[in-house]
Amino acid sequence: MTRFHLPADGVYVGRIWSPEAGGPSVVTIRDGTVIDITSKMAPTVSDICEMDDPTGYVRTAPGASLGTLAEIASNRAGDMNSLHFLAPCDLQAVKACGVTFASSMVERVIEEQAAGDPSKALEIRARVGEAIGGSLRAIKAGSDEAAQVKAALIAEGLWSQYLEVGIGPDAEVFSKAQVLSSVGPGADVGLHPISKWNNPEPEIVLTVSSKGRIVGASLGNDVNLRDVEGRSALLLGKAKDNNASCAIGPMIRLFDSDFTLDDVRQAELDLTVTGEDGYVLKGHSSMKEISRDPAGLVAQTLGRHHQYPDGLVLFLGTLFAPTQDRDAPGEGFTHKLGDVVTIASPALGSLTNTVRFSTECPEWTFGVACFMRNLAARNLI
Repeated sequence: MTRFHLPADGVYVGRIWSPEAGGPSVVTIRDGTVIDITSKMAPTVSDICEMDDPTGYVRTAPGASLGTLAEIASNRAGDMNSLHFLAPCDLQAVKACGVTFASSMVERVIEEQAAGDPSKALEIRARVGEAIGGSLRAIKAGSDEAAQVKAALIAEGLWSQYLEVGIGPDAEVFSKAQVLSSVGPGADVGLHPISKWNNPEPEIVLTVSSKGRIVGASLGNDVNLRDVEGRSALLLGKAKDNNASCAIGPMIRLFDSDFTLDDVRQAELDLTVTGEDGYVLKGHSSMKEISRDPAGLVAQTLGRHHQYPDGLVLFLGTLFAPTQDRDAPGEGFTHKLGDVVTIASPALGSLTNTVRFSTECPEWTFGVACFMRNLAARNLI
């Protein structure tokens, strides 16, 4: 199984599991070789992202070779006896923005109208899409024009809380996962067993310092339980934050003269889902169609109103909303166990994971306390 791919150019920082250390090590890639750059100066990825020049530090930091990228990338994720890649973030909070694209916003409205019942989705999609789908694409969230559309939709009885965060002044920002709980490339991703209608969400994930400076980006899968959230938006936590339900990777590509926030704004993401039964779903998300600028989403997340002392990673949302039928006509797409999900973008590489139940994925046991004890035992803090 191809667990991930990285472009040859770029400055990368990430993490691997080190059996020798009994914990994670901070690594970069140089000439196809994985280099351990863990040190007292920077024992965590969060420490590096807080530096004045993270890219310069990673380029020149002394380190030891651990093997080739191809060798380590082929090791099985979760095998505590072998080197394998982890999610590239560590102490950063894991936050996510929802309903940032017009097409996915319409799908959220459909979920709400269907109350989580996929059998009702086709009819509602036609009715809601005809009424509001095309009219929202060019609207800037929070603008006077958006306020006028909001008033018109309320008058038609079509207003929704998803449209509020989609075109209103305030973005939806939620906690996607707990610190250190995200899984990396090659790992299993988890669905809560109660869900019967769900999908992957291919997204770009920004890495942000505690001061609000965006220092890099990676790929992410914001695994989504459409039926759970569709029953009630108050179930968002249950729909989003479950064991192994957040995948990030393969590594953080740090910003430099060849890769900037403008490249993120222009990024194209491809999604492929391959089932054990031979089923294949292709999807796409274009950052050019996002309704809110990435820097604006960061500003709504972090500032004087809310601090993140160890920084954060921020999912930017997705244009992708699967409507292709997989089983029953009109019910659209839902995962089956064993689906292999690959998210790819030319500047960020690819991230591949396999779908299981959250109850069957390895339990998350290495939390902050374990991490601090491990670093202390290694004389890194």
